[in-house]
Amino acid sequence: MITRIREVRRAKGLTLDDVAKRCDPPTTAQTIGRLETGTRTVSVNWLNRIAAALGVNAADLVDLPGKERIEVAAYLGAEGAYAPGRSSYFVAPLIEGDMVGLRITSSIGDYRMGDEVWCTRIAPSDFASALNRDVLFPRPSGRFLFGRLIGRDGDRVQILPLTPGARQQILSDPPWAAVATRLIRAL
Repeated sequence: MITRIREVRRAKGLTLDDVAKRCDPPTTAQTIGRLETGTRTVSVNWLNRIAAALGVNAADLVDLPGKERIEVAAYLGAEGAYAPGRSSYFVAPLIEGDMVGLRITSSIGDYRMGDEVWCTRIAPSDFASALNRDVLFPRPSGRFLFGRLIGRDGDRVQILPLTPGARQQILSDPPWAAVATRLIRAL
């Protein structure tokens, strides 16, 4: 199996030691290095541990034949654009779990007309994990509210709409929410 562990680790600006310490349970930088280079076999368990340490989906660490990807021609940093030292690729975003989409029809807040926002649906018991994130909530009569989740009090949630100067909205007992996790934007 060909892995992209090194590529993803470097893209996130992490060292072998950083990833080793983030693993649960922690491991050594030497072990992560062996898994990256293929001198040690990467099991599904290791793949899941490293993916969690890197904050990605395990599928993002595997280079599968036929998987859509785009070659990275350059990196851009404070010092300007420069060529990668070795081959690097973007992999098409994966659909993870129960996702819903939000299409932006006019610019509002940080979003531009034409943006696609991919949201991961969560249950009310997980609302606390979405504090200070952009979240889509269903409302009665097939309507929705999208904004920053700023508070939760029992079965009530407080949402700050993206419109400048808008007042917070309060929803009681929403059946679910969907946290914005991916932004797809054409330039």
